[in-house]
Amino acid sequence: MNAVEPMAVAPAAYLTVGTLLFFIGMAGALLKRNALSIFLSIELMMNAANLLLLTYARMRGDISGQVIVFFVIAIAAAEASIGLAMFVALFRARSTVDVDKINLLKW
Repeated sequence: MNAVEPMAVAPAAYLTVGTLLFFIGMAGALLKRNALSIFLSIELMMNAANLLLLTYARMRGDISGQVIVFFVIAIAAAEASIGLAMFVALFRARSTVDVDKINLLKW
């Protein structure tokens, strides 16, 4: 039962999709001005990294990549709930989530 069945879809397809998703997320994180959009772009980058990690683990034929991705998804769920709570608190205090208008670190 240790033998891994060959992948139905070529690994190059998964690697291409993961890389494209990562660069779309990076572009969104760098170009957007809304804090929520930046947050979602970072989440997209994390999911793209998960897809790439799973693909490489499947190509090697071990299950350790799936275990790592399971913990990353659990941490991402906690991070998403805390991040959204911070955005709600920020919006209540400043009435905006535009990163150009938020100056929390200024005197």
